[in-house]
Amino acid sequence: MLFLTRYPVEGASSRYRVFQYLPHLEAQGVRADVQSFMDEPMYQLSLAPGRTGSKIAATLKATFRRLWALRRWRQYDAIYLQRELLPFGPPLVEAALKKRGAVLFFDYDDALFIKKASRYTRLATALRSADKTRDLFRLVHCVVAGNDWLRDVAREAGAERSITLEVAEDTRRIPMHAPHSNDARVTIGWLGSPSTVKYLRVIEPVLQRLAQRYPRVRWEIMGGSDFKMEGVDWQLNDWSLDREVAALGRFDIGLMPLPPEDWAKGKSGGKARTYMAAGIVPVVSAIGYNLELIRHAETGFLCTTPQDWETHLVRVIEDADLRQRIASSARAEVEQRFDPAVIAAQMAEMLKDVVDDVKNR
Repeated sequence: MLFLTRYPVEGASSRYRVFQYLPHLEAQGVRADVQSFMDEPMYQLSLAPGRTGSKIAATLKATFRRLWALRRWRQYDAIYLQRELLPFGPPLVEAALKKRGAVLFFDYDDALFIKKASRYTRLATALRSADKTRDLFRLVHCVVAGNDWLRDVAREAGAERSITLEVAEDTRRIPMHAPHSNDARVTIGWLGSPSTVKYLRVIEPVLQRLAQRYPRVRWEIMGGSDFKMEGVDWQLNDWSLDREVAALGRFDIGLMPLPPEDWAKGKSGGKARTYMAAGIVPVVSAIGYNLELIRHAETGFLCTTPQDWETHLVRVIEDADLRQRIASSARAEVEQRFDPAVIAAQMAEMLKDVVDDVKNR
């Protein structure tokens, strides 16, 4: 297999959808090579504001690297696209590869068929086409979706084959939270990227009231750049893999608010699942895949209204025993349901089935 990822291992979608499975796929007899469109310096550049000229130059270099990686595509049984082959233009290269006999997979875990502003540059937004994703649905041999809603959208758009592959979470990477207690300050945290930290605005009035009501509560954001919220003293930390694990050890309660829109239905629960794996109580929006991931009041809390958010957050701030019960149940759920070795075995079976089917036609 040739895996073509959007990001290096530092990028969450590529790390979770491809990189974490590689050793397990090898154990299943799948030999994999990986080429990332962005290298680590370009990924860091993409998170910085401005610098449009540098970003355009980096994109041109990345395009050359991507096309160069395809020069030996015939030595692979299939090509696995984690998001698009190129982040601009129509899928002409993909169409040419298929015409010449390549077996193509398209993996996505966001509602890419909904056009949203790029976090990179205005030029990237102008070059982005929501229709491209639907074209890829119809072009590739198999669409691999992060949740059932994304799978069904691909089917309705005409995908030849579309399956759901839930995202794994490796609890060996994340230590279990220390026993929950109110002897120390409770920390409410959020983990993510500069492009999604804006969703905290969805529950801003609730958080402001809680910050005033519970002055001893500590607030922390990991990966949200320079986000500010009046009345809430967020402690801001830049993201890295090592810092992420350390931050999870400090969080007691993890937030995942989402807006009530179709884009949120495309989310595959990554933030909430990471909180669960770490023994942190997830308090999340009741939308999309979160409804399949969280068992309300057992492995986390699902919220629809501002009153829901306030009620459930008050409960878990005040009741350390409740936090401990939720944390233990959530961790056990991840260990059982989202083991990377188990999901990699499902992935290996799917890869072999599709390749065999295409080559035996």
